[in-house]
Parts: sequence; structure tokens; C-alpha cells
Amino acid sequence: MITKVRNAVGPIRTAILILAKSKFYVALAVGVAIVFWIAFNVLDQLLFFFPFLDFYLPNDAVPTFILSNVTAILMGLVVSMNVYILSSLKLKKISASMFSGTSLSVISGTCASCTSLSFLLISTFGGVGVVASNVLTTFQIPLRLVSIGLLLWALYSTSKRLTASCVLPNSSEKPSL
Repeated sequence: MITKVRNAVGPIRTAILILAKSKFYVALAVGVAIVFWIAFNVLDQLLFFFPFLDFYLPNDAVPTFILSNVTAILMGLVVSMNVYILSSLKLKKISASMFSGTSLSVISGTCASCTSLSFLLISTFGGVGVVASNVLTTFQIPLRLVSIGLLLWALYSTSKRLTASCVLPNSSEKPSL
């Protein structure tokens, strides 16, 4: 079990070290993480900009705050790796793993019933909107855990693709065509 985890962490560590060599990709990862941190905390009604800048974290919001921080950091890494892969490796085919984790984390990363999104759901879909709002409220933490899992999967698959493109064939082996 420990060797499986080490084998999974190896490509991620190598890919992060590759990205850390460039100030642009570090700045991109930090910038994306900050933007999503602000967005998640505004939508969760923890960060306020009007009438003055205020951050309020009640005790019952600590688990969702921690999960949104992890989501924001992972999104910064995944987006930065995807940009690096698209720009450096000149890929012609974009895989679903590049966008599935980030899209689900954006969708499930905020509490839909805690924000004005619930009023939009209710006014647009009526009774179905009420049910959707209640489901999103009830399963908010599991949805965030699923989004973190998908982000970890996207991070692993993109880092594996990034590190696999850097591997040189063994000189004793014939290159496959």
C-alpha cells in the first residue's frame, strides 16, 4: 500500500518541481488559487467586500472552509499544469482528465443554498430548484470531498502525462514506432 502511494506521489512531485522552475507557472498557480479562494469564500459568505472588507469564520463553517482551501490550492496546481502541458508539449488532443476535476470542483465547491444561487435555482426551476438546493445543502461536504478526489485524479493524470513525456527510452531498447 505504501509503495502504491509512493508510486502515485512520484510523478506529482516531479511535475511540481518542473513547474517550480518557471516563475510564470508558479505565479499562475498562486493566482488561480487566490482567485478561487476569494470566489469560494465570497460565495460561502465568509468574505465580504461591502460596506468594508471583512472576513468572518464561524465555528460551524471551519470544515467547509478547510475543504475550499484545499480545493483552491489543487485547482491552482491543476490549471498551471494544464497550461504548461498545452503550451510546452503542443498537444493536439485534450483529454477529459484535464477539465473534469476542475469543472466539478467549481460546481460543487460552493454552498448553493447558502448564496444567491439558491434563489436562482428556486425561481428558475420552482419545486425542483427547492429540492436541488436542499440536496446541495445536505451533501455539501461529500460533494466537496468528491471534487477534491477528482482534482487529485486530474493532478495525478496530468502529472503522469507531463513526466511520461520527459522519459527517454533506454539505449539498449529499440524505440517503438
